[in-house]
Amino acid sequence: MTSPGTLISDLRQLPRRVSVRMRLTLLYGSLFFFAGVLLMLVTYVFVGQSFSSVLPPNKQLNYPDLDSPRGYYTVEVNYLRETMLAQLVKRMLFALGGVGVLALFLGYVVADRALAPLQNITAAARRLSGSTLHQRIALEGPEDEIKELADTFDAMLERLGEAFDSQRRFVGNASHELRTPLAINRTLLEVALTDPDVSPDLLTIGKTLLANNARHERLIEGLLLLARSERELTTHTTVDLKEVTETVLESMRKRSGGNPLEVVLHTELTSAETTGDPVLLEHLVANLVENAFKHNVEDGEVYVRTGELNGFATCQVENTGPTIPAYEVDRLFEPFRRLNSDRIESAKGAGLGLSIVRSVVTAHRGVVVANPRPGGGLIITASLPLHQ
Repeated sequence: MTSPGTLISDLRQLPRRVSVRMRLTLLYGSLFFFAGVLLMLVTYVFVGQSFSSVLPPNKQLNYPDLDSPRGYYTVEVNYLRETMLAQLVKRMLFALGGVGVLALFLGYVVADRALAPLQNITAAARRLSGSTLHQRIALEGPEDEIKELADTFDAMLERLGEAFDSQRRFVGNASHELRTPLAINRTLLEVALTDPDVSPDLLTIGKTLLANNARHERLIEGLLLLARSERELTTHTTVDLKEVTETVLESMRKRSGGNPLEVVLHTELTSAETTGDPVLLEHLVANLVENAFKHNVEDGEVYVRTGELNGFATCQVENTGPTIPAYEVDRLFEPFRRLNSDRIESAKGAGLGLSIVRSVVTAHRGVVVANPRPGGGLIITASLPLHQ
């Protein structure tokens, strides 16, 4: 049984559980309803006063009646007044029910119109991402509280856009500045390693430094690509994910001389056209496929699929591999995030592959979802809007 204290607490929390639209509907509906009640009360009083002024109380009225022996019948004014007012009250109560329903409907309409600007603000907030900060609400209308809120929101978007642009410029400029010394180091190491008189110890150190330099170059390239993918798209071309995937797989075969990483590759490629930047979409597919090969097991398998699924152009990559806890999956899309087994041995990558995938998909207004694969590995599905 609910205690009185709990009941009172629930009643106090009730206003917080009711939506603003419902509260405004009830408020406006109550105002309309009470206005109707007040109008009926005033009508009742005025009709009673008018009746009394025309026919004084305690007076009798004679009406012709041929069936009566006297030829007429008598009606008291007080009885006539009470009867007419009683009939008026009955009709008013009937009309009051209709007024109540109409009041709720009008209250909902008025509340909807009052909340329409706020709905525009909410829709703009939902559309926001790092690539859509250029959009503005630009609410038109009188200088009231809602327009002030919209203008404040636009100003906040302006500051956020400037902050994002500044961050991207910094990443891009820093990456460009770092590429030059790394290229110089690579050249010097390659020249030094070609010297026939180099000692075995120096040769080992040089190869280690060259591999480390190559890893840093891949990191810089990843940062540049990540910064580019987070900008607003400037290229809008019709792209078939099937063709992009075939190009990526063929390029990997040429670089590896056949089988990329000694795993079994299965492909199920059907046409799926989308609109976007072909270079970024190629990086998207390449990162998904390379990630599937890198984080695999001996004699593992990789499944690459493209096609239309649920109204989207879809690229799905499934691979065998180590078992991944469900709570770790979403964190894999964070920059520099690796699995526990790869945090020490980071030679497999810089931890930017899936971050780039998510940024490219977001820039194309798509969705990317990763799920643990039964038995180990991942199933990553990137869904992009179909070409219209």
